[in-house]
Amino acid sequence: MAISLNWNKIKTYIISILVPVVLGGIVGFFISGFMDYDELIQPVLAPPGWLFPVAWTILYILMGVSYGILKDKMLANSSISGIYYVQLFVNLLWPIIFFVFKWRLLAFIWIVVLDILVIIMTTRFYSKNKVSGLLQLPYVAWILFATYLNLGIYILNG
Repeated sequence: MAISLNWNKIKTYIISILVPVVLGGIVGFFISGFMDYDELIQPVLAPPGWLFPVAWTILYILMGVSYGILKDKMLANSSISGIYYVQLFVNLLWPIIFFVFKWRLLAFIWIVVLDILVIIMTTRFYSKNKVSGLLQLPYVAWILFATYLNLGIYILNG
């Protein structure tokens, strides 16, 4: 029995995964010289610094798979794509605000906006395809946790 590969489907998923992973990697590389996480007074429950690139790589892959599902099933209309790319843009700017400029209060306000965008995106994804929406739940949980960390770091470090 021969396995038939649908190259368009594969290409859709590869591109959908590579966009957030590559963009996240570029931002991570750019901010690496500005990282001061381990030097900051951290709130209770703060994870070790090495966990962040691991978590974000997984989350960006899940984000890409989730969006890829919608693209593959032709469910990604302009509203879905719009919220996806807007939240990705806001996501990618947060570490620059937080680490490069060290504007911790603005970073907190920025991440609250991101929280709202990610929740909206997740509900829209879920309304189109349940699996696509459910794949975003780790992202929702992580970004809410990151909001707590951001606020804690702002308060503890003045």
